[in-house]
Amino acid sequence: MSNNIFIFPGQGSQKAGMGKDFYDNDELAREMIERSSDRLDLDFKKLLFEKDDRLELTEYTQPAILLVSCIAYALFQKEYKSSPVYALGHSLGEFSALSAVGAIDYLDAVELVHKRGLFMKEACENINAGMMALIGLSDEKVEEVISAQSNKQVWAANFNCDGQLVVAGDKDDLTSMESIFKEAGAKRALLLNMSVASHCPLLKSVIAPLNEYLDKYIKDDFMAPVISNVTASTYNTKKEALSLLSNQLIMPVKYKQSIISIEDKADRFIEFGATVLKGLNRRITKKETLCITDMASLEKVLSSLS
Repeated sequence: MSNNIFIFPGQGSQKAGMGKDFYDNDELAREMIERSSDRLDLDFKKLLFEKDDRLELTEYTQPAILLVSCIAYALFQKEYKSSPVYALGHSLGEFSALSAVGAIDYLDAVELVHKRGLFMKEACENINAGMMALIGLSDEKVEEVISAQSNKQVWAANFNCDGQLVVAGDKDDLTSMESIFKEAGAKRALLLNMSVASHCPLLKSVIAPLNEYLDKYIKDDFMAPVISNVTASTYNTKKEALSLLSNQLIMPVKYKQSIISIEDKADRFIEFGATVLKGLNRRITKKETLCITDMASLEKVLSSLS
């Protein structure tokens, strides 16, 4: 059996209709959606399958993406029982990865990331929080520019791939730095349509309330190591998870570094629930990335692995 690394997308991968093909064609998918709806007292069929503005609100985006990823993974495992060499996710996706390796039940994870989204929203309600995508600058140049503007509340938030980085912080400070980033060589500096500032110190107040849920739901049952967004290194215990997932709120996502650190350990990557990470991987690694987003792509992946 080949060595596979399982990867899970984060916010930004959501779209109306995601998961519907799974629901229409598989009893397990229907059961997982119904049980998640009961758990949160939320109609996931309406949230996922119909045009619903709530899908763009972080407290709903997070459980929606996680649930679809967990369904894609469960249907894959039903046909191809295997443990990954490693599992990792982009931000929110790290919780999907934890579910995949048995460190948290998917229903507990649905509730946990819903709470995470609520806490993040509340932390940013009374501040002018925002995020900005930068294209065409090296990581070092971005950090150099940020360091030179130390009076502004702006931090590197996502290291996605070479030349693509996201910064977070005060929206006015971000706006004021748009021309500075462009003068430094950025091809684009695009303010994102977000009301939270993920992976920066503005979310420090979220750590304490989130820790209560992390401690309640994370288990010491890791079937495979998970790669931390914070360190780009592995962990496989509850104690490590509690510390790393708290720090993930206020530290940048090292996605690019994570892929580079493990690309020689496996034959391929398999993304569950979306195709966003496949796009990033094309710019990071020569290893192939397969994606499972519906029944047809599931069959295609299973066929390629047989």
